[in-house]
Amino acid sequence: MSGAAGGHLTVVGLGPGPDCWLTPEAADAVAAATDLVGYQPYVARCPERPGQARHASDNRVELDRARHALRLAAAGRQVAVVSGGDPGIFAMAAAVYEAIEVDGLPAGVEVRVLPGISAMQAAAARLGAPLGHDFCAISLSDNLKPWALVERRLTAAANGDFVVALYNPASKARPDRIHQAFALLRGLKAGTTPVAFARAVGRPDERIVVTTLGDADPGVADMATLVLIGSSETRWFSAGGRDVLLTPRSVAAARGDLAEAS
Repeated sequence: MSGAAGGHLTVVGLGPGPDCWLTPEAADAVAAATDLVGYQPYVARCPERPGQARHASDNRVELDRARHALRLAAAGRQVAVVSGGDPGIFAMAAAVYEAIEVDGLPAGVEVRVLPGISAMQAAAARLGAPLGHDFCAISLSDNLKPWALVERRLTAAANGDFVVALYNPASKARPDRIHQAFALLRGLKAGTTPVAFARAVGRPDERIVVTTLGDADPGVADMATLVLIGSSETRWFSAGGRDVLLTPRSVAAARGDLAEAS
């Protein structure tokens, strides 16, 4: 239901990169917006439209960005806050609702979140079926949480034998965290565990590196890379001349007891 002022704020996921991975719903929201708000590289991905204002900002200002978008919506604007991937996964949906929790929702403003294709979904599709069983996603950024908490969560994920998708693995300000994460995981998981570095999936500079936990060079990762680390059941096999990564749907299936698989 629209507010009295007619202001809307829609948080949109642009997907990992190519236009074909942008949902029609999200594309319609971007096209209908009077104002686009987002991190500069994401705003730049949106086609320019006459009369549409663009409010691009730097990284690490998510709450300021969210509050600015809410002020625009409170003034009656139709605002699209754009994120890469899915906006609810380490992205702007949380920032918008954090701002609303602290400041309150402006009177008459309607807020929606539209899903997008996440980086881990795009990487998994390229690789085969690495997310076929239980998995978790962990951000290696310690900008908003202590590194000790990241280590605790990595340890729990390894001990629980989850497939792990690592977001935000390395940046210019945090070049060593990915190396520290791999050192920790190498002490908890087999060196033969499959690992994939999926960089810029779907974009012209896409690069996929497949290796093992023991042989991996964590230095190949940057902020455009999604790192997938398999469970004890994850393995490669050849299908139609192509190697694919599979985490079976059940432990029983991994043992060959297909009768127990649904």
